[in-house]
Amino acid sequence: MASPVAAPGPHGRFQEMQFVRASVQRNQDNLSAREIVERVKPLMGDATYLGFLYDPATNIYTLKFLRNGSVIWVDVDARTGRVLRRSGN
Repeated sequence: MASPVAAPGPHGRFQEMQFVRASVQRNQDNLSAREIVERVKPLMGDATYLGFLYDPATNIYTLKFLRNGSVIWVDVDARTGRVLRRSGN
């Protein structure tokens, strides 16, 4: 999805600011990274938590775990904390 381009002139900057403000407001409904990690870690048993990535375009946290030399990726909805996908062992 392409980012909006502000039109030239004084109104262009205002439109850009409105877009940024709307983006921030949408993300205020998200759970924090800490909350997401605290919800998912117990589901992962003896796997070691390594960190996360956040994609604001999709509003998904991707958590990375390691178990027995295998990497496990867990995609989590930032708003609900619901696990969407899991790959790896």
